[in-house]
Amino acid sequence: MFKFLKGVVGGSGTGPKDLPYNIGEPYLSAWGSWTHCRGTSKEDGSAVSIFSLSGSSSQDGHLAAGRNGVKRLRTVRHPNILSFLHSTEAEISDGSTLKHTIYIVTEPVMPLSEKIKELNLSGTQRDEYFAWGLHQISKAVSFLNNDCKLVHGNVCLASVVVTPTLDWKLHAFDVLSEFDGNNEASNSAMLQYEWLVGSQYKPMEMVKSDWASIRRSPPWAIDSWGLGCLIYELFSGMKLSKTEELRSTSFIPKSLLPDYQRLLSSTPSRRLNPSKLIDNSEYFQNKLVETIQFMEILNLKDSVEKDTFFRKLPNLAEQLPRQIVLKKLLPLLSSALEFGSAAAPALTALLKMGSWLSAEDFSIKVLPTLVKLFASNDRSIRVALLQHIDQFGESLSSQIVDEQVFPHVANGFADTSAFLRELTLKSMLVLAPKLSQRTISGSLLKYLSKLQVDEEPAIRTNTTILLGNIASYLNEATRKRVLINAFTVRALRDTFSPARAAGIMALSATISYYDMTEVATRILPNIVVLTIDPDGDVRTKAFQAIDQFLHIAKQYHEKLVTGDTSESTGAGLPSMGGNASLLGWAMSSLTLKGKASEQGSLTSSANASTTEVVATPNPISDVSSGANVSDQPRPSSPTSTDGGWGEVDSALLPEDHSSDKEGWDDIEPLEELKPPALASIQAAQQRPVVHQKPKSGSSFQTKTTKASKAADDDDLWGPAAVPAPRTTILNAKPPAQKDDDDLWGSIAVAAPRSTSKPLNKKTAATDDNDPWAAIAAPPPTTKAKPLSLGRGRGAKPAAPKLGAQRIDRS
Repeated sequence: MFKFLKGVVGGSGTGPKDLPYNIGEPYLSAWGSWTHCRGTSKEDGSAVSIFSLSGSSSQDGHLAAGRNGVKRLRTVRHPNILSFLHSTEAEISDGSTLKHTIYIVTEPVMPLSEKIKELNLSGTQRDEYFAWGLHQISKAVSFLNNDCKLVHGNVCLASVVVTPTLDWKLHAFDVLSEFDGNNEASNSAMLQYEWLVGSQYKPMEMVKSDWASIRRSPPWAIDSWGLGCLIYELFSGMKLSKTEELRSTSFIPKSLLPDYQRLLSSTPSRRLNPSKLIDNSEYFQNKLVETIQFMEILNLKDSVEKDTFFRKLPNLAEQLPRQIVLKKLLPLLSSALEFGSAAAPALTALLKMGSWLSAEDFSIKVLPTLVKLFASNDRSIRVALLQHIDQFGESLSSQIVDEQVFPHVANGFADTSAFLRELTLKSMLVLAPKLSQRTISGSLLKYLSKLQVDEEPAIRTNTTILLGNIASYLNEATRKRVLINAFTVRALRDTFSPARAAGIMALSATISYYDMTEVATRILPNIVVLTIDPDGDVRTKAFQAIDQFLHIAKQYHEKLVTGDTSESTGAGLPSMGGNASLLGWAMSSLTLKGKASEQGSLTSSANASTTEVVATPNPISDVSSGANVSDQPRPSSPTSTDGGWGEVDSALLPEDHSSDKEGWDDIEPLEELKPPALASIQAAQQRPVVHQKPKSGSSFQTKTTKASKAADDDDLWGPAAVPAPRTTILNAKPPAQKDDDDLWGSIAVAAPRSTSKPLNKKTAATDDNDPWAAIAAPPPTTKAKPLSLGRGRGAKPAAPKLGAQRIDRS
């Protein structure tokens, strides 16, 4: 038969012209006279199985039974019955003779006997898998016998095939026929083709051809006997050769033995109904069967049952057969998450199962589901994705991240939940390297600019750390206009001390991106102020950073002395001792303020974070804790071809469009840090005393505030050139009295304002040379009233007049 099939499909690997499938290599075993081959669709290349049956003439008995099987397989549909796709019958020339061949195309399956050898299971895992398979075949037989009133007639190991998801399915319907005890012709197909069934699989009534007894028996009598034969072949590992072998029960599990004996009862009416075998058998009550059954009816479960199940699933999956978990449970779990029937904890189980796959299989079976989940509106799903993004982020391609993932993740930057905003921020550490330059400059930096002024101090701090870590992925023009403004104007002047410390560390970590002019004019002046910071850790990091940047200045000076005019950069500098802490997140999750209302909605998907500010020791790939900055050359501007955008040069981006400005250019300080009291006194002593009119001062302050607000709203980025450093003077002087020689006036503490009136106003008659005039009491502004007008001791009431008085009524 194999030689014949090879002759039919020789050379091209295709069958008849009207068969839209390619016939591949045959399997070693198949039911009856059929040949089971692998195949593919000519249209899309999808895998199929092709069964072929040949005969010398069209009236051949095998072909007649085969036509009955094709008709039955086409009309009977059940999840545990082989799915029919296509069939055809053709005449194939074999030299001088013609062969009639029937082709049946079905879903891709493999003979059960070969799949068992391939899986090579043993012990409890083998018993659990056999229990699941028998459960499926029993449901298929029960459906035929009880619901359709059909008799399969030849249930055995050869009539069962296995799908790629390790599901067992029943086929070989050549002898399938209707059962009607009152109709003598109801078993016509079985009467005609019962010779196709091996004698070892026939019950005693079929061996004796006692058809009258068969009609009086229940419809499941013959197939229950077949189920007993299947159980024996499964656990013995041998093909049944004669009926007497069924008496050997040493291979049968003890929990299944009573049911096995009832299936093989010598009296047909006493044989066990397959439906009762499914419901009552203790053998089917195991972890694998219960887990798969729960997944298949997941839509009928309530949220509490789902949540409990998925929280136990990661540990349960480790106890189940690994191949069954990957080929059966994993697809079920992916579909449940994709179509919304699974809860957020299912994502943890999905990623754990996915970690057992190869990188190629993970990209095919798991990643498409994860990418679709990023578009979910379920906040708990989004939280779970962001919490585990480090487990699958590296497997995402740059094009998928730039076009499909980031647009959905970016919604979390503006989410009302601070916890979700922080998770979105931290996810950029994994996603930013895969973004195109256009996406980074046009979208990501806008969000980071807003997060640097977030109400949560932890988010502000981590934004600074993120900028320091992704600096190498920014092009040179973007680094020039972003880094210094973000680290000095905002981070170093933040009211939260860890944010100031993060700003110092970010400047030190990105030291190779600044030239000497920026170091001397924009960086050092801002760091020096922090040497008197109230926080000791900030002061320590400030001194370390000053030493580091002064080392640059000394090197630059030595080059000038020796005549070397090459550009001085941060390469060749010793790394700051505390630099390693920049490389991880310096802040914990956002329960710094204990917002229970926000965290309450996320308790089912994410653990509440600690309320303390904790430094994270995990290093990042950009700068290692033990690396020396001096060994790192100044990186070139990265280019990106991700997402089909190609290299985006800064000159290609619009200069004056506000949509392309991320928000760090021309920024007013968030809030000036207050120096210690001693510094305030010294600064006040050096500043000349100026008397200002309250009205003019108020007007100037209003104009300054309006100008600052306009700069933030309208000019987010400004020109590409680096702007000169600006300092807003809180206590402005009139132009005529401005002291140009006062170098410290820009950072001096503003003079206290008072809305009360001065105690003494100068008048025209005041003598300027009188040193006491300033504190003299003002002249009285009221006139003395006569005593008669007041209520003093000398005032006497007028004496009342006696007698009638004339009343003037005019």
